[in-house]
Amino acid sequence: MHRRQGLRLLAASSAATFLLTACGSPEVSVTKAEKAANPLCAKVAQHWPQKVAGQEQRDVSTSGGTEAAWGDPAIIARCGVTSPGADEHCVDANGVDWVYSELSDGAGFVTFGREPAIQVLVPSDYAGDAIGAFAAAAKQIPQGNRKCS
Repeated sequence: MHRRQGLRLLAASSAATFLLTACGSPEVSVTKAEKAANPLCAKVAQHWPQKVAGQEQRDVSTSGGTEAAWGDPAIIARCGVTSPGADEHCVDANGVDWVYSELSDGAGFVTFGREPAIQVLVPSDYAGDAIGAFAAAAKQIPQGNRKCS
């Protein structure tokens, strides 16, 4: 898959998940990722942060814990997505490589070089270092040979 195509798919996936989020609702509606049943995602779920960008964790519509949300508008995390190809939008945050894409209402991040991957959607309200809070969860999935350059 070409880099730009991968980013378009990431952006489309991210936008779809953002659209499923109900602002102000007590429960955040999140779509379960395709590979969420992977046993590594269960390990990730045990390490979701308690707070992200100062925001408390919220209930999500799915069961199993491989999806989580914080704040309103919600920061959303899902384990079990496919790791994207490398491109110029690959960054390191607290020892974890992420590929990011800008969205109309924030940014999407997917771990790079880890399978299954973790996706985090961060609304523009939380610009800054929200992604760093996910390092402990992401490190539950071993880093493969692919790394940001």
